[in-house]
Amino acid sequence: MVTFDDIRAAHERVKTRAVRTPVLSSAAIDERVGARVYFKCENLQNMGAFKFRGAYNALSLLSKEEKSRGVVAFSSGNHAQAVALAGKLLGIKAVIVMPEDAPKVKLEGTRGYGAEVVTYKKGERREEIARRISAERKMALIPPYNHPHVIAGQGTTAKELIEETGPLDALLVPCGGAGLLSGCAIAAKALAPACRVIGVEPEAGNDVTLSFQQKRIVEIPMPDTIADGARTQAPGDITFPLVLRYVDAMLTVSDGELLDAMFYLWEKLRVLVEPTGSLAACAILEKKVSFPGARVGIVLSGGNVDLAWAAGILARRS
Repeated sequence: MVTFDDIRAAHERVKTRAVRTPVLSSAAIDERVGARVYFKCENLQNMGAFKFRGAYNALSLLSKEEKSRGVVAFSSGNHAQAVALAGKLLGIKAVIVMPEDAPKVKLEGTRGYGAEVVTYKKGERREEIARRISAERKMALIPPYNHPHVIAGQGTTAKELIEETGPLDALLVPCGGAGLLSGCAIAAKALAPACRVIGVEPEAGNDVTLSFQQKRIVEIPMPDTIADGARTQAPGDITFPLVLRYVDAMLTVSDGELLDAMFYLWEKLRVLVEPTGSLAACAILEKKVSFPGARVGIVLSGGNVDLAWAAGILARRS
């Protein structure tokens, strides 16, 4: 099990390279939801997402021999860029397996950090491709969430948030494979034991919600959702026990609600947040949950938006 001591140790490693992202608030949002809301802006993190924390921590802990051989990862975008950037900073070669229809901004970002990108078609299993490359090239495999060092790195997000705000009554966290959620839940329960931790998924990608409800790992078909960072099919065998132990509830939101929340955040916070990054905020904005008069933390997990795509959505909505 990952512990808060692991998260504290991870923070010592990543703090020299990771941005201590700001915590923003909005009077308009507070009035709308009836609570005092604190947004941890990981959309302003290196490479635009919280994923840098876990990737840098995991790569830092590789042996000298492992670093010399390089790493392989699989991701729809943000973990890809995170491993690519961490590898560049640490002098470690990175090979990233990505879907050929991944957002252009994320494909270009990954290549821009110097990683080799291997794309796959819909229906192919990215984990199998990555494992094959790992075996053939003797590269360490760094999965996007189901890895203790990745989880510990992601947990530094909530550690920083609560250190800045003080104890929170609730913490809402976007959820894909639950690396960020489980890490943040561990940190929250250590620093604010009464804090209620809630994970938020897209309706179409509700694998962790179903697993949480049934108390067993449930696998779903590859989800079709605009929250590309949450297109997971099942929680991991490392993340899921942590979710059961530290997370209080799981919620889902629709893609339509997610778009409304994303553009509302752009307007009120004046920052760029991607669909996946807006999941937690969407839950409270759409009244999926309420905490009258409470102090609520919300993780904005990423800001890597394809602006041409967003402009097209806005044009159709106007």
